[in-house]
Amino acid sequence: MSDADAALHDALDTVVRRNPGQHLFRQAVHEVLESLAPVVKQHPEYVEGGILKRIIEPERVVSFRVPWVDDAGAVQVNRGFRVQFSSDLGPYKGGLRFHKSVDEDTLKFLGFEQVFKNALTGLGLGGGKGGSDFDPHGRSDAEVMRFCQSFMSELAHHIGADLDVPAGDIGVGGREIGYLYGQYRKVTGRNEAGVITGKGVGYGGSWARTEATGYGLVYFVREMLRDTEYSLEGSRVVVSGSGNVAIYAAKKAAQLGATVVACSDSQGYVHDEDGLDLDLLLDVKEVRRERLSAYARERGNCTYLETGSVWDVECDIALPCATQNELDAEEARTLAKNGCRVIAEGANMPCTEQAVEVIHRAGILFGPAKAANAGGVATSGLEMRQNAGRLLWDFERVDSELDRIMTSIHATAAATAEEYGAPGDLVAGANIAAFRKVADAMLAQGVI
Repeated sequence: MSDADAALHDALDTVVRRNPGQHLFRQAVHEVLESLAPVVKQHPEYVEGGILKRIIEPERVVSFRVPWVDDAGAVQVNRGFRVQFSSDLGPYKGGLRFHKSVDEDTLKFLGFEQVFKNALTGLGLGGGKGGSDFDPHGRSDAEVMRFCQSFMSELAHHIGADLDVPAGDIGVGGREIGYLYGQYRKVTGRNEAGVITGKGVGYGGSWARTEATGYGLVYFVREMLRDTEYSLEGSRVVVSGSGNVAIYAAKKAAQLGATVVACSDSQGYVHDEDGLDLDLLLDVKEVRRERLSAYARERGNCTYLETGSVWDVECDIALPCATQNELDAEEARTLAKNGCRVIAEGANMPCTEQAVEVIHRAGILFGPAKAANAGGVATSGLEMRQNAGRLLWDFERVDSELDRIMTSIHATAAATAEEYGAPGDLVAGANIAAFRKVADAMLAQGVI
């Protein structure tokens, strides 16, 4: 076994040994490390400098209690976290997730992914992630406000515009960001717009931030198809999820000539052969916050199913945009059997390891999350730039910058895959390109 192979093997063993039961984090690390043998063999300085040992450990994990009072006057207590994984390229950057599934394993996996995703944007951002096992669904605005104020009262001690810049994620939208930022100002006495992104445009936010992850995903798919005989125009698209990422991916795909025929939520999915009515979908999910069954009742000529999978619907392009490990090997085989040509990840690690193996064997073009869904953090980085200059760019400028960044990420991943003997493998290309950027910064800054 070469020194490079031994170092990679030891790093993975360390992750397994030190993180018992943290299966998501271990999966994320394995997915990156298995791509790195060619680059580590060419650059022995990465082994000598202990890069692999260091890059798998977060710089800091903060855990805290979040007490708050519900509308009935009862005291509730949730757990809050911030995983500050790497600041080698810049301030920690990554979203806050409010969902009952949030735990340290989830946030370490997301933070690790964020390090490499952020590196690919070229915007000088480190990686982190945070959140709580609080679920805002079904809670009143007053309850959400009280929770956010309690959460930020502790988190404020650990963040700052040049230290750690959170954003939104699952369960954290414009309402929550507003409450969080207001409490940060209250606790610190500073009007520091750059401390959090995803703010409203009226108080330091950026145009196109809501649309960014979905739009960026479709720009990436467009680049994947550029040198093939296919294009988005005329393609049938299926999207999982029906939150911001899914809705705006569907919207941009439709703008570029595709027909989006299905999407899902946690209770079922709709199949609409005429193409989803995106205005109705946005109203149902983002304004009224109702289930897709309400869309089906009002649309009338579509099918709503609570059994089976959205991936049973025939499509040319599949965009998993819901959550981690949502698309398994059997569903990947169904997509391949039905003629799917492209799968690009809009959520973080939505395809299981076994599904990715099926996808590669089937010859389906595959866009990994750390490249394909980088549009959200890219636009957050653009919001930070605007905050630093006290500027507000118009929608068209932000969207143009987003398009440029996603095009560059695809080009970098494709060129790096070619350089390291894996042409067309965007997983390897994205992992190696991002790793090299972070590793070189770590070497330059010494053992810290």
